[in-house]
Amino acid sequence: MRVHLLLALSFCLLLEGRAEIKKIEGLTFARYGTRELQLDLFKPTKQKKPMPAIVCIHGGGWSKGNSRNFHKVAEYLAERNYVAVSISYRLSGEAPFPAQIQDCKAAVRWLRANAEKHGIDPKRIGAIGHSAGGHLAALLATSSGVEALEGDGGNAGFSSAIQAAVPMGAQSDLETDRIREMTAKPGAKIWHDFLGGSLDENKETYQLASPRRHLDPSDPPMLFITGELDNSDTHALPIRTDMDRLKIRSGLLIIPGAPHPFLRDKGFFETAMSAAASFFDENLL
Repeated sequence: MRVHLLLALSFCLLLEGRAEIKKIEGLTFARYGTRELQLDLFKPTKQKKPMPAIVCIHGGGWSKGNSRNFHKVAEYLAERNYVAVSISYRLSGEAPFPAQIQDCKAAVRWLRANAEKHGIDPKRIGAIGHSAGGHLAALLATSSGVEALEGDGGNAGFSSAIQAAVPMGAQSDLETDRIREMTAKPGAKIWHDFLGGSLDENKETYQLASPRRHLDPSDPPMLFITGELDNSDTHALPIRTDMDRLKIRSGLLIIPGAPHPFLRDKGFFETAMSAAASFFDENLL
């Protein structure tokens, strides 16, 4: 049985055998002139000490979607004693790269700036995303200290570094032959809108957007999750090979029979999120 109590922007959600959750919607975490970005925050109501926080990043080809698309992911993590925030970010139709990763970094800085208010441990922050959001989660993990990707969304005095990431169905190397061939086609609109053209036309932009390109020994562990029916680039073999060489822990879960949008299926969702929660427990608790 589920019990919902709505009050203004927040309510408590009681799920069978799980923590009671408070949700607060519409919190502004970044400002660019008059443009504001909001996130929705989920946390256990019986929180007794500062908890790790996780930034939840929706997919949609960098061109569609909003924070509501990842509420189930955020709720799942909050039920397991994390403060989870599902964020909106500027889509490629509004602003091309690097706006999207700048917004993700602004969300991490906001969490640290508001850690005391929301019961967050600022030293333990992770990220999870699917598809385009998975790419952004991986880039968030590897690009700490890359000034061109920080942006000016606010809370500049705080770090945007994270301590763990779960990219799902994600592209982590944007300089592959597959992406070169795919982005050279006229129909590759999502890539052209996001990165301003093909890989051959905008090599430096693709490099800046490629998580693998920024990898260094200070980067956090990552668990890659993908469906068996998704393309093999989502197995992240090149970046995981580099991580192994740099002695950074990584993992790969391939869900049998699952397509690219596996989170839509209840069974696949549970498989992926159970693995993600266990990974965060190991690396953030």
